[in-house]
Amino acid sequence: MSILPLTLPILGGGSYRINPSKIIAVGLNYRDHVQESPSYNAQSLGLPDRPVLFCKTPNVIVGPGDPIVLPDRPRLEGFENPRTDFEAELAVVIGRSAKNITRNQAPEVIAFYTCFNDVSQRNIQKSDPSGWFRGKSFDTFGPIGPILVPFEVLGPDPDLQIESFLNGEVRQRARTSQMIFPVTELVSYISQNLSLQPGDVVITGTPGGIGELKVGDRVEIRIEGIGSLINPVVAESV
Repeated sequence: MSILPLTLPILGGGSYRINPSKIIAVGLNYRDHVQESPSYNAQSLGLPDRPVLFCKTPNVIVGPGDPIVLPDRPRLEGFENPRTDFEAELAVVIGRSAKNITRNQAPEVIAFYTCFNDVSQRNIQKSDPSGWFRGKSFDTFGPIGPILVPFEVLGPDPDLQIESFLNGEVRQRARTSQMIFPVTELVSYISQNLSLQPGDVVITGTPGGIGELKVGDRVEIRIEGIGSLINPVVAESV
């Protein structure tokens, strides 16, 4: 299910249509997530020396309360134990075009902050030649919301508690100040590689503690100063 454009309320009044030309995601941006990642040998490689970028396609976008659909595709491809994970992330919505901007210029192009769930199908992500692209971009794999907080409210590189809850149990808890690469550095770096357009979404990485989703689960992403993004998990109807 894809419901673009998605209209979300703005803190303080009004609304905004979420309809990005692209969603740029950042991997391995919290130290504890680097340590837990089986696909990255942190002991020998250390921390990333530059942001690890990948993309999610816009069809992933759904809103608060919309179901996350666990795809049937991995089972059809022969994976005995399909696994799909949740990942709590701070999202940045771009408000102005940006190309080759400096970190000091980044605040001029950020419009809003909100919550994001970077849902990820791990079997495909880890084993398929196009795994990061395909495993991250199934329909409904990008819940966003519940509200857009203007940049002016939280400012550049905000220090916010970020948490995830699975069926009411806390699974992730960190602060956004613990990012290896903070928001303004990420926006600047991305703009030096590809143009950012108004409405584009940058998701800034997840802390350690990611976990598996099952049919019937209820997953909540909660960020201080923004609110709670809650979504049920359902099976794909085929």
